[in-house]
Amino acid sequence: MYIVIVYDVNVKRVNNVKKFLRQHLHWVQNSVFEGEVTRAEYERIRAGLREIIDEDEDSVVIYRLRSRPFREILGTEKNPLEDVI
Repeated sequence: MYIVIVYDVNVKRVNNVKKFLRQHLHWVQNSVFEGEVTRAEYERIRAGLREIIDEDEDSVVIYRLRSRPFREILGTEKNPLEDVI
């Protein structure tokens, strides 16, 4: 499955969330990650985020898609997918 994760977390935890997600997904722009994952990887990411965030204060939105969506970029792309090896 293809997932897109967007988050708005307290500044105390933002670097931990970003560091964790960079291990699993492609950074698209500030507070946005995406990538193709297996069901097991998805569950690991979800569980890892639950350990890092404060659910009373932070917000993480995970979009699950069946395949990689069409992306249209307006303006400057911060981290092109072509840069991924």
